[in-house]
Amino acid sequence: MAKNKTQPTKASVTGFINSIEDPQKRADARKVAAMMRRATGKRAKMWGSSMVGYGTYHYKYESGREGDFMVTGFSPRKQALTVYIMAGFERFAPLMKELGKYKTGKSCLYIKRLSDVDEEILERLITESVMHMRNTYETW
Repeated sequence: MAKNKTQPTKASVTGFINSIEDPQKRADARKVAAMMRRATGKRAKMWGSSMVGYGTYHYKYESGREGDFMVTGFSPRKQALTVYIMAGFERFAPLMKELGKYKTGKSCLYIKRLSDVDEEILERLITESVMHMRNTYETW
């Protein structure tokens, strides 16, 4: 069975965040990091070279493929701050209506800057997603 390409590393999360050139992106990353720490109670780990993850869950698809991945996380990409809401967005429709300006992928929330969204709603979304993941999967 093939392993996920994205695996946790020993790289420094603080060093990664401090290396973000744009001061606003760096400040936004620090705020989201604090939200995720509060939601999970876990310390951050680097996943690959550019993803900051919190907690781990084990998944198993009907196909038999299984693996481990972060419960939640983010990546301060050039185009947008990508927040990983592993539970997806359908169950959080009421929160999504209140969130502000964003785009989504399957489990990716794309935010240009944190000031585009309601930070309290974002933290609730992260927290509720983490709770869903813990209720659905084996997490640690």
